[in-house]
Amino acid sequence: MISFVGAGPGNVDLITIKGRRLLEEADIVIYAGSLVSKEHLNFCKEDCKLYNSASMTLEEVIEVVEEGVKANLKVVRLHTGDPTIYGAIREQMDLLDTKDIEYEVVPGVSSFTAACSSIKKEFTLPNVSQTVILTRIEGRTPVPKEEDLEELAKHKASMAIFLSVKEIDRVVEKLIKGYGSDDIPVAVVYKATWEDEKIILGTLKDIGEKIKSNKIDKMAQILVGNFIEGDYERSKLYHPEFTHKFRKGI
Repeated sequence: MISFVGAGPGNVDLITIKGRRLLEEADIVIYAGSLVSKEHLNFCKEDCKLYNSASMTLEEVIEVVEEGVKANLKVVRLHTGDPTIYGAIREQMDLLDTKDIEYEVVPGVSSFTAACSSIKKEFTLPNVSQTVILTRIEGRTPVPKEEDLEELAKHKASMAIFLSVKEIDRVVEKLIKGYGSDDIPVAVVYKATWEDEKIILGTLKDIGEKIKSNKIDKMAQILVGNFIEGDYERSKLYHPEFTHKFRKGI
C-alpha cells in the first residue's frame, strides 16, 4: 500500500494521527522537501529511506514507489497541507493505476484553513458569505478562462488565493475590478503555523505595498473578503429563539 499523506501547513503537530502513524511505520518516505517541515522526518524509523521530491521528476518518484512495492515495503508520499489541493497527486495516482499498485489518500490540514485560524477569523458568516473560493492566479500553470480572478471576485464570496503572492500587483488589479472596490479587507499569511509566520493585514488599496515592503514573495496565503472585518448577523444555531433537533427555542 502506498499512502499519500497530508503533512499539514507547517507546524509538525498539525498532521493527523493516522498520518503520523504511517510515517512511524514507513520503510520509504518521499517528501516534498521545499514545503514540508523536516521535523516530520524525526518520527521515521532509523532505517527508513528518505527521498526529497523537490529534485525529482514524476517518473523518478513512481520508480522509487514501484521498487518499494516489489520489496513489500511501506511507502509514504508526504505532501504539504492537504494533498488533494494543489498537490499534483492525480498524475501520480493515474500512473499507479496503470501499474496496478494500490494506494490511499490521507487528508491533512490545508494552508487556507490554517491561515484563517492564524488571523482568528471565520470564512463563513451569516449575511456576509456562505461560500469559500479556493483559487490561484494564472502563471506557468494556466487557469480556465471562467476561473479568472476578476470573474470569481464578482461573487463577493470569501476567497483563499494560493500560489499567487509573487504576482500581488496582478492579483490586486483583478480583484479590484471584480469586487468593484479597493476597500475590501485582505490578510496575507506567510508560512501559516510555522515559527516564522507573519501576518500582513490591509485592503486591496494598500496590501500590495505592504507585501513588497515585507519582502514576501512565496509560501503565503492571500485571504480576501468581508469576513475579515465588518459586521455580521448572529448565528441561528445558538440563538435562544431557534429550535432544532436538540433544543427547543423560547
